[in-house]
Amino acid sequence: MPIPVRTNAEWEQFGRDHTCRGLGRLYDEVVVKGNGLTLTTADGKEYLDFTAGIGVTNLGHSHPAVTAAAQEQVGNIVHMQCSIFQNPAYLQLIDRLLPVLPDKSLDAIYFWNSGTEAVEAAIKLARASTGRHAIVTFQGAYHGRTAGSASLTRSKPVYSKKTGPHMPGVFVAPYPYWHSLGLPPSTPEDVLVDAAIHQLDLVFRQQVAPLDVGAIFIEPVQGEGGYIPCPPRFLHHLRSLCDQHGILLVLDEVQTGFYRTGSYFAISDLGLRPDIMTFAKGVANGFPLSGIASSKALMDKFEPGTMGGTYAGNPVACAAGVAVQDVLATGEVKANVAARSEQIFNALRALQASPKTGHLIADVRGKGLMVAVEFRSNTDKLTHEGLAPGTALPQKIGPRVQTKCKEKGVIILTTSCFDTIRFIPALIVSEEEMSRAMNVFGEALNEVALEG
Repeated sequence: MPIPVRTNAEWEQFGRDHTCRGLGRLYDEVVVKGNGLTLTTADGKEYLDFTAGIGVTNLGHSHPAVTAAAQEQVGNIVHMQCSIFQNPAYLQLIDRLLPVLPDKSLDAIYFWNSGTEAVEAAIKLARASTGRHAIVTFQGAYHGRTAGSASLTRSKPVYSKKTGPHMPGVFVAPYPYWHSLGLPPSTPEDVLVDAAIHQLDLVFRQQVAPLDVGAIFIEPVQGEGGYIPCPPRFLHHLRSLCDQHGILLVLDEVQTGFYRTGSYFAISDLGLRPDIMTFAKGVANGFPLSGIASSKALMDKFEPGTMGGTYAGNPVACAAGVAVQDVLATGEVKANVAARSEQIFNALRALQASPKTGHLIADVRGKGLMVAVEFRSNTDKLTHEGLAPGTALPQKIGPRVQTKCKEKGVIILTTSCFDTIRFIPALIVSEEEMSRAMNVFGEALNEVALEG
């Protein structure tokens, strides 16, 4: 049966009529091509993409090396169920990843399809290997939307709304950030860390005994929670606490891995040993692939048949993943992230210092090319610190800036928490593309400031 001929507008309406409302899609336009950081719609409009598919296409859309690897693999074998046979691409990707993992103790890998599935695998491994049911997560955390992972997610309730009761045994502690702790934005980092340590201690004193806790899950840089880097001292405190009580430390690097934050993984330079690490997004540049890394000794606590999945570790996705690691091994991406990170932070801090727009900006933060601007708005009184009395602030600045940027040809995203814009361009973004995006963002912010 031939595909019906419809106009672009008709296809957009078809999508509105027949796709799941739960997707919460931003735009109805149909994108037909991606090349580098450029997206082209069915009616020929081009956008500069500063979302990278929410931090996935780290090497840009349709990277030639990744495309060639996937095409070659399709000509060999498209699917091999991982519980029946091994396939070369699966093993080659493990071989590429083992040397770059943040600790030598991580010597076994299990592949799945998505970040949320990787978190589900980590939950199963933590409970199966420790015999303990309880898990500690943090305010603002995002770990996924499936039943188990959504129980750990605390960035906004829509991910688990009306779907309870949720997985039991989950306990929540404040993240070491001023919002989570209800402290002023100017609070020094050491004070924030001390306060978060105290609150976590209260969780263990008042809510759950440490001997019942199987794992602590944390993002080294919170994603949906506002692009908030976790202070290294807090992460090292978690490591010591876990060692003291026999708890597993799970680092969720789903969004932060593969040079997104400037290092291969966000914890690569911290001398921090996770018991389990999850990864996804940038590993295969858009092909559905994720995984967990742990020690072989811990992984072997799974009984055969415990894990699996029809499409887990798909050969085409793994072949794409091998190509990604080969590109990253050249060092060019790492160098570009460093240069473009400096460029974007300089541009955003200039806007923060500007008398025209500075009163709208509460914070500029992030690592590498995982960058956020939090706005001062009347939705959050904490961000008013330091402003002159009577300063007029608009409601929800971020969505208005986002809309204006799209009208000017640049696609950016907000986050679930606070009034925040996030920038997650492909890691191959050029100096010119960064300048264009920052100019557009500055223009949009100036317009919002003038509108009041």
